[in-house]
Amino acid sequence: MRIDSAGLSVLSREECLRLLAITPIGRLVFTYRALPAVQPVNYVLDGETVVIRTAIGSRLAAATRDAVVAFEIDDVDKDTGSGWSVTVLGHARGVTAPEEITRLSALPLMPWAPSAFDHFVTLSTEEVSGRRID
Repeated sequence: MRIDSAGLSVLSREECLRLLAITPIGRLVFTYRALPAVQPVNYVLDGETVVIRTAIGSRLAAATRDAVVAFEIDDVDKDTGSGWSVTVLGHARGVTAPEEITRLSALPLMPWAPSAFDHFVTLSTEEVSGRRID
């Protein structure tokens, strides 16, 4: 395993995708009104694509239309300080094709809130990086 300049173990793309596939909560970083914004979201990994469900009129849906965004997940043991972090950079797009909406609706992705979260946003995993702290 490679070590970076800070002494952290560098995770492979495959390991990062494995962690993305088993972690239910992440943070989406996007631009809102020309400022950086971070929003925790539940998501599911569909192949190598991050899928988020939101309300069609939400600021998240509006801000992620074909925008470059970042997505981050992590897990750190508070007692030992060991853990890992994975960051994804890619383009987010709102899904509008009926057949794709039908397919994504079958994924195990349930919204947190009881309101209508009927809009899907997908995030391509163009750049994936991760670090492990031992």
